Amino acid sequence: MSEIETRGTAFTSIPVIDIAPLFSDDGAAKRRVAAEMADAAGNVGFLYVTGHNIPREMIATLETRAAEFFARPLDEKMKLYIGNSRAHRGYVPTGEEGFYDGTDPAKIDKKEAFDLSIELPDDDPDHVLGYRMLGPNQWPDDLPEMQRDVYAYYEAATALGHTLFEGFALALGLPEDHFEQWLTKPPSQLRLVHYPADPARAIAEWGIGAHTDYECFTILHVTAPGLQVMNASGDWIDAPPVENAFVINIGDMLEAMTNGRFIATPHRVRNVPNERFSFPLFCSLDYDTLIEPLPQFIEGEKRYPSYGAGDHLVTQTMRTFNYLKRLVAAGELELPESEDRATAFGRREKEVA
Repeated sequence: MSEIETRGTAFTSIPVIDIAPLFSDDGAAKRRVAAEMADAAGNVGFLYVTGHNIPREMIATLETRAAEFFARPLDEKMKLYIGNSRAHRGYVPTGEEGFYDGTDPAKIDKKEAFDLSIELPDDDPDHVLGYRMLGPNQWPDDLPEMQRDVYAYYEAATALGHTLFEGFALALGLPEDHFEQWLTKPPSQLRLVHYPADPARAIAEWGIGAHTDYECFTILHVTAPGLQVMNASGDWIDAPPVENAFVINIGDMLEAMTNGRFIATPHRVRNVPNERFSFPLFCSLDYDTLIEPLPQFIEGEKRYPSYGAGDHLVTQTMRTFNYLKRLVAAGELELPESEDRATAFGRREKEVA
């Protein structure tokens, strides 16, 4: 059986919050929304947001561009293989990602993905210095619409992330612009994830096991049900798509910075036999940001150690992608953090006797 640390409350549903006032100049309305966000972040760790200002047409176009790309032959997609990028951008084929040890083919994750982040030139100083996760994206030369439309969505969702950071700052009693000091060039990653239709998948139980996300929070759009969230009683609560709403979940970084006031709630993805797309934007802070409990949230006990945002993201990525594992095994790369430090953050499902 498995054991997962659970916190928060025994919620049975995920709150829906209209964040439209965050885009206004009405301070009182903003504070009301922030209070709702604080309650959701502290007791559930998940919320739906409406009133987010991202047009439905832009989201529909994102889905179309993803479907067009993933429908291409594998050899065409592999020209953009993520292993060709020093900035961890590009196509992620089936079986590339995860902790699969090669012993049971039935356990290979059937999904494929395309990863991108903030567009930076080859001569970006951090890229030149060797900061992984920062650099140019890979795009198909013969699909200019994909680069145009997918990156337009990335910019819109990133702007939404800035607004949510402002809301969470108010929720914590901080100045509205508190997080902006760490949002100059964050390696916030957008993933286009494709789960092909597979009737056999209905037999297997879970597509992605219980976990928490590494970053501050995630902005998620999905095209079909499958997401489940664990409450404090250990029960799994469905988080189906809500019309014109994004799913937002707190990640490890924000939990650590609030010294546990906000919670990163374990969640998993149930296998479904039908084709499914998922579009998470993992909202991070700048690469060199020191993640540690902010002084105003330490009341006698600092519950989380300090760590570098970028190094932690890179270490976790190097532990889960095969092309990076091969470089580590060959001695061409070293983990920025120790294994003990890398496994100390976040709550993952573990087997117990």
